[in-house]
Amino acid sequence: MPGLFDDQPTAKAPPERIPRSAPLAERMRPATLDEVVGHRELLGPTGFLRRAISADRVPSLIFWGPPGSGKTTLARLIAAATGAEFIPFSAVTAGIKEVKEVMAGAARLRQAQGRRTLVFVDEIHRFNRAQQDAFLPYVERGDIVLVGATTENPSFELNAALLSRLNVVVLTALAADDLKRLLERALSDRERGLGSAAQGIAIEPDGLDAIVQLSSGDARKALNLLELAVADAREPGAELRLDGARVRQVAQKKVLLYDKSGEEHFNLISALHKSLRESDADASLYWFTRMLASGEDPLYVARRMVRFASEDIGLADPQALVQALAARESYHLLGSPEGELALAQAVVYLALAPKSTAVYAAYGATQRAVEERPADPVPLVIRNAVTQLMGNVGYGRGYVYAPSTAEGMGGLECLPDALAGSRFYEPRGAGFESELRERLERFRALREQLKKKTGAAKAEAKPG
Repeated sequence: MPGLFDDQPTAKAPPERIPRSAPLAERMRPATLDEVVGHRELLGPTGFLRRAISADRVPSLIFWGPPGSGKTTLARLIAAATGAEFIPFSAVTAGIKEVKEVMAGAARLRQAQGRRTLVFVDEIHRFNRAQQDAFLPYVERGDIVLVGATTENPSFELNAALLSRLNVVVLTALAADDLKRLLERALSDRERGLGSAAQGIAIEPDGLDAIVQLSSGDARKALNLLELAVADAREPGAELRLDGARVRQVAQKKVLLYDKSGEEHFNLISALHKSLRESDADASLYWFTRMLASGEDPLYVARRMVRFASEDIGLADPQALVQALAARESYHLLGSPEGELALAQAVVYLALAPKSTAVYAAYGATQRAVEERPADPVPLVIRNAVTQLMGNVGYGRGYVYAPSTAEGMGGLECLPDALAGSRFYEPRGAGFESELRERLERFRALREQLKKKTGAAKAEAKPG
């Protein structure tokens, strides 16, 4: 297919020999499905993807997974095994004009030769709505097999119309055993890997374990770190030894997967919230620390803790909100790193505080009552008669000033007539709310008694 991407290899082109100067991760990219590690449910003997490739019936799909999980590798392997024309391009650099030209060329190819085009779009989430819409008719007609790769949740990043026409294949980060297999293969492979470069270097088990731990399931990161560590071990004057200490020295600092606006952001804050709800102080501290280590704004975490204190703890421990606000103010005053300790203190306090969503539920119930009912008038008895006319028509008539009574309550019905007797706040009885529940039940019972007493007095006062 002549045109935009003549410099890209197609499925019919002979495989290019990757130069030794290329990064190890590129040199060790699997050339066959059997070389792929992990994803057994997809690539095993009965796996969906292996069967689809073998039968040359790969549908349009999206590979969704973290960096280094094999998205691009699988797309290339599909291309190598299919009779379709293969055109890869990146959503970072391609525009709507290029997309439309490729689609038009794919349609001509199918009409002329009956062949479909496999279009691989890396970082497909970067395409805007118009660019995504350009694929729709060609995917529907079967002119192209669209294979996209994304690290972002397709539910948020792809048009619903396009997403409904694609099969989403979820790729997970590689397990530790799979990463270790990759590293061992790279160390033993003399043609593509480090079989020669690593010769004479003592590879310690804790060295490979450190690489696995620092890579967080990312095959590319693991192989690149291995290459750096081996090169460092061969530096003049260096000890020919690759152990955990050397790996950590080379890596310097673990870089965690994080995107403040992407799915991992929501995954981590969800983990923190659910750990707090579970009253698991250890897990709460871990996820809090993960977020800060990943570059999250500590004030964002502080705001979420303030919300948690009122939403999930409420009046079971009124001090929770005070603690959360104080921690936020402390961080604002001190900054990092001193202020982070105040936030950590609040995390532990919130995790161990008794939990109650009674106020949250009560507020939701009153919101529904306001939204679903007409705007019922305020009872006359609790209206303020600021003019004589208002007093004449009944404003404030029968009002009892509660603090002046022996009971401290006037027995008034303060809800509109249509909602009289409604109960919105129902404390669970956890923590301080156990005392509030006793107060609430006592006040409710006393109010009913006074209402009956007042009602009986009014009945007696009526002329017979």
